[in-house]
Amino acid sequence: MHAKKITALLPVVLGASLLSAAPARAQAATPEPDNGTLDVEQLFAGTCGFCHSDGGRAVGKGPQLMNSPRDDDFLRNRIAGGKEGAMPAFGGSFTGPQIDQIVKYIRALKPR
Repeated sequence: MHAKKITALLPVVLGASLLSAAPARAQAATPEPDNGTLDVEQLFAGTCGFCHSDGGRAVGKGPQLMNSPRDDDFLRNRIAGGKEGAMPAFGGSFTGPQIDQIVKYIRALKPR
C-alpha cells in the first residue's frame, strides 16, 4: 500500500518541481574569446544578419549598413541603445571596444 501512495504522489511532485524551476533565459552574447579578438563577421551574421541582409551589404528588415551616411557615434549609440520597435539594444551584450569593432566592420563593408 505504501508503494501505491508513492506512485500516486509522483506526478504531483514532478509537476510541482517543473513549475518551480526557473525559466530558461537566453544567454548574453560572449563573442570575445580569451585572446581578445572578435570574429565580427561571424558575430554579425549570427546577431545582426537577420535584419541587415548580406552581412550588412543589402536592405533587409533593417537598413543597408554598407556606405552608411551615419557617423560612427550614431552607429555606436544605435548598437548600444537600439531603436524602440525596430532594433534591440546590444549595450548589455557587448563592451564598448566590441561595439567599436562592429562599427569598424560596418565601415569596411564592400560589395561581394
